Amino acid sequence: MTAYHPISVAGTELWLLPEKAAYWPEQKVLLVADAHFGKAAAYRRLGQPVPHGTTQSNLLVLDQLLAQYPSQALVFLGDFLHGPGSHAINTLAALAQWRVRHPRLGIILVRGNHDLRAGDPPAELGFEVVTEPLRLGPFALQHEPTPCPGLHVLAGHVHPVYRLRGKGRQSLRLPCFQIGTEVSVLPAFGAFTGGYAVQREAGVRLFVSGDGRVWPISDGPPAMDTPASAEIAG
Repeated sequence: MTAYHPISVAGTELWLLPEKAAYWPEQKVLLVADAHFGKAAAYRRLGQPVPHGTTQSNLLVLDQLLAQYPSQALVFLGDFLHGPGSHAINTLAALAQWRVRHPRLGIILVRGNHDLRAGDPPAELGFEVVTEPLRLGPFALQHEPTPCPGLHVLAGHVHPVYRLRGKGRQSLRLPCFQIGTEVSVLPAFGAFTGGYAVQREAGVRLFVSGDGRVWPISDGPPAMDTPASAEIAG
């Protein structure tokens, strides 16, 4: 059972997913920003003590999303690979094995700044790689969150997070979706990506993801026994 939060953007419905992705049900498109596959491997090659298994855990989440949300296409909004050091044997092998599990899925990568350094994914993964913007319906699918005249931009790059504050000095940083009037930004999908703290501002709706749910920050976190979003059976 996975919760999602439906919102209206550019005259259509998007589902904000607690897994830090978005789903466009009208077109059956799954949107993911800033996966940064191979980042941990790149850091380990530099001698940094970083976690193992982040690629496999991210791919498992993608498997679960594709199983629950029927998708004709998966679009990565830039920064699929982290950098040149991401072409580690184990990372590429894991990606190849994952692709075998989804042979008919159309996958598009909108190049981001890290993709320019890392290079395109291996050809055997069968990605379509494009430069931004990718125009699809009312949307311009991009990496950079910059306006595109006549279209609503869905982008990544920023890795937005929002700090919830409680009583005393309690606080919690959570990934968030920034939904603006012309430009919207998805949180970073990757499990090892960091985040940039954002603030509330006029004309921008913020939705945080945590505890398997998505909710607007103006409403505060949902009560544990009161669903704040729609649910579908997995």
